[in-house]
Amino acid sequence: MPEPTITLLVIEDDRQIRRVVQGYLAQAGYRVLTASDGESGLALALAEKPALIVLDLMLPGVDGWEITRRLRASSDPAVANVHILMLTARVDEADRVAGLTLGADDYVVKPFSPRELTARVQAALRRMARLPATAAAQVLAHSGLRLDPTYRTARLEGSEVLLTTVEFDLLYTLMRQPGRPFTRDELLDILQASSEVEVYERTIDVHIKNLRQKLGGAGRHSRFIETVHGVGYRFSA
Repeated sequence: MPEPTITLLVIEDDRQIRRVVQGYLAQAGYRVLTASDGESGLALALAEKPALIVLDLMLPGVDGWEITRRLRASSDPAVANVHILMLTARVDEADRVAGLTLGADDYVVKPFSPRELTARVQAALRRMARLPATAAAQVLAHSGLRLDPTYRTARLEGSEVLLTTVEFDLLYTLMRQPGRPFTRDELLDILQASSEVEVYERTIDVHIKNLRQKLGGAGRHSRFIETVHGVGYRFSA
């Protein structure tokens, strides 16, 4: 049973879906806040700084896309780095890639199983809690890039780089073993803390692209993350 101090936020305009999701997450032991529109949801996110947000895309007023943009642009790391799980009725691949590119960590397509949603939330929180412990809270530094797993912060040449939960985990994994090629399957295993979580085949490529842009590089041979042809990716030493 998780600690009751772990706060989650559900932003969903459908009253029935909101109540069901709140009920399942509360039963799992979390403190669950809810909002029925984008403005109030964004205000709660900024004030309460939840560990994870379940966010519907199609909201009245401020939609899920805009909420994600504003959260990721926050100067407060606790807000900017919050894990965002999007709820969407959109099934097109382009829409899902767009959500990940914008800064979402995961997505669930409606209609969905409340049990699967709860499992994904629990898996994400376990992953966030487990990485510093397994890595012995080792701060990594290389060529002006510094990652601190205890505070989950990244700095490049002294300036803070705001990373999503998944982006941080991927970068930390690559950076711990510079020069070692990781296959996409290996990296997918890092994101997939539960066998119940459906893996999206382009997730890794999208997050790597985002990381490269945030670290000031792009393409197959960016400053820190190199594409290994026919294999996957590695941190360039």
